[in-house]
Amino acid sequence: MSTSISNTSLVQTSELLTSCKANAVELAQDALKRVAASDLNAFLHVDEALTLAQAEQADALRAKGKATALTGIPIAHKDIFVTQGWRSTAGSHMLENFTSPYDATVVRKLSEAGAVNIGKLNCDEFAMGSGNENSFFGPTKNPWDKTAVPGGSSGGSAAAVAAGLVLAATATDTGGSIRQPAAMCGVTGIKPTYGRVSRFGMIAFASSLDQGGIIARSAQDCAIALTAISGFDERDSTSLNVASEDYNTAMANALASGNKPLAGLRVGVPKEFTGQGVDADVASAVEASIAQLAALGATIKPISLPRTTLSIPAYYVIAPAEASSNLSRFDGVRYGHRSAQYKDLQSLYENSRAEGFGPEVRLRILVGAYVLSHGYYDAYYLKALRLRRLIAEDFQQAFKEVDVIAGPVSPCVAWDIGTKQSDPTQAYLADIFTLGVSMAGLPGMSVPCGFGAKNRPVGLQLIGNYLQEAKILSVGHAYQQSSDWHLRTPVI
Repeated sequence: MSTSISNTSLVQTSELLTSCKANAVELAQDALKRVAASDLNAFLHVDEALTLAQAEQADALRAKGKATALTGIPIAHKDIFVTQGWRSTAGSHMLENFTSPYDATVVRKLSEAGAVNIGKLNCDEFAMGSGNENSFFGPTKNPWDKTAVPGGSSGGSAAAVAAGLVLAATATDTGGSIRQPAAMCGVTGIKPTYGRVSRFGMIAFASSLDQGGIIARSAQDCAIALTAISGFDERDSTSLNVASEDYNTAMANALASGNKPLAGLRVGVPKEFTGQGVDADVASAVEASIAQLAALGATIKPISLPRTTLSIPAYYVIAPAEASSNLSRFDGVRYGHRSAQYKDLQSLYENSRAEGFGPEVRLRILVGAYVLSHGYYDAYYLKALRLRRLIAEDFQQAFKEVDVIAGPVSPCVAWDIGTKQSDPTQAYLADIFTLGVSMAGLPGMSVPCGFGAKNRPVGLQLIGNYLQEAKILSVGHAYQQSSDWHLRTPVI
């Protein structure tokens, strides 16, 4: 009986479970052993008893014929989603010992589908970061090169999938935090349309930008998991009240037959995503992948997203402003870290927050409070909101001419751990091609498309119009059917 997930996909493992060639308990035990032996620092909390109890329930469901494609599949959750039983820390000292009394909607839906949670995954503190170096619990290492970052903020999710510790992982994307780590770890990640996946139980960073999604090995694996977590949730005021969709079926139906599965598809390549600012190794891999899309029948068309470079200053006004508001609840009184050194209520607030938050979080709170303050609100925040609308309009103009937009996820491959810590703006620049998608609330995904310097992975970004997850998944799937980048695994 096969009991290891290290070299299989979610789809393959589901077939093994269905044919009784594997069972959930043995798969969970294998995953737990692999996590315990790993030195990537991808996991923050593991509870063997809780995991095995879920695995036993999954096997019972399969025995009763009530299984889904996810029943018995080992997964893990980014530690930005609250979980009953497992700690929910958001990668912060502020919540180091917090255990939620309830599950996030995403967690609940995957549990109801029978997926088995292996544990909680490392992330940048409160999802603020591009390299997973801002976690209070230390950085996660990239499985392809342990001296490199895995990308952020969902670095633990991407690293765990790339290393074969789990078959899929939940993740969140505020400005690129699903797509960028997926690209840097050589796996597939999708951020759906804003509102497609419930934010209930997701520890908030920037509420108008935060969106849950999935990282897995392939587009097909992502489609199965995304189907399970999507849908309207009355407990989330930003949840879209649209019909649920079976992405795996929709993805298959979207592809043409024969050797030109992308026939009739118009793929736009923004001129702002090429040329100066993109490292040569990344540009070469992305150009080759776009040529492959053309070979599959797609028509490639140059387009423009003229406000691409302005997405960085706009984002780093809006996101810190929302963060300063959301994180005001952590005051040392109700829950979270409470300082032992205080004289009165004011010093309790000040000391608890100073001790509980890391440097990057404190920086963003200060920036956010500044741009929201009297005299600066109109000058900075309102202008950033107007620019956000213009960025969204750029995409809508482009989608009048094309069906999907393609380009690099990041202008560079993963950098060495510690090299950008002294100047955080250098890490901010790595998100230049992902920020606009998040600002507009569009769906986007990353698929592996090659390797660059030091044999570090490169990702191809696919961007769709609103509610077009099935379309970009179908393009990613067609590309992966004709390439093997997503099948390559690091030597751990």
